[in-house]
Amino acid sequence: MENLASRITIKPDRRFGKPCVRDTRITVGDVLGWLASGMSFDEIIFDFDQLSREDILACLAYAAEREQHTTRILAAA
Repeated sequence: MENLASRITIKPDRRFGKPCVRDTRITVGDVLGWLASGMSFDEIIFDFDQLSREDILACLAYAAEREQHTTRILAAA
């Protein structure tokens, strides 16, 4: 997973500091959204040829890692 995480970069001047795939302007959120809408890895790679299977896996790994560190705040009833 460490190797996959190195594919995600965060730069304040790129996409408002959102995590992006390598040095592209494609955000982790973009890739997750495409997957959530039903696109396959192959469809994403066909549409965005600068991405690879490993890039998509890196986005999933990044999201999984962030989920492990999410704190829940319960609203008052």
